[in-house]
Amino acid sequence: MSDWDFLHDMHHDGYSPDQIADAAACGYNPWEWGPDFEEDEECSSSCPEIAPELAMIFESLVDNARSYHELTGRYLQIWGELGELYAEVQYGIKRHKPHTRGSDGKLGNDFVEIKTISPEKDGEQVQVKRAGNFNRLLVIKISERFEFEGRFLKRKHLSKGDGAFARVSWSKIPSAKDEPQT
Repeated sequence: MSDWDFLHDMHHDGYSPDQIADAAACGYNPWEWGPDFEEDEECSSSCPEIAPELAMIFESLVDNARSYHELTGRYLQIWGELGELYAEVQYGIKRHKPHTRGSDGKLGNDFVEIKTISPEKDGEQVQVKRAGNFNRLLVIKISERFEFEGRFLKRKHLSKGDGAFARVSWSKIPSAKDEPQT
């Protein structure tokens, strides 16, 4: 029996071509661990298909923002864009066109909403529109030293309520054990 026979089994079990491709990239089927297995995003993140130029631009923007802060003591107000660009580079999220409503991008078959916590933010909370069209929330936290960390949360784990927004605390989002840190 080949190490890759699980791919044929996935096909016969009804997995989508995208899920099979993600499993092939990982070398195992992350969905066999059950519906609560949270590392399916990390499978895609371990080998995201991004343009190297995009990664270079991200690093350059971070270096420029850091240099500007060191020189002036002020932060450039580009947190949301840095968070989304980090998500694209780190996790392979394919961002939607600018001003697309409902979500910021797509990871496999999931629509992803991306929220960023900047070092200027007093609390470690984000708020997300309940009406948004997303399956997963990705919260990116940027430290004062311009270190980035991301955590995923399934939409079903958002607090229930009637308000237009749900609030999410960074400390309440579980960290994936193998999640890459930058």
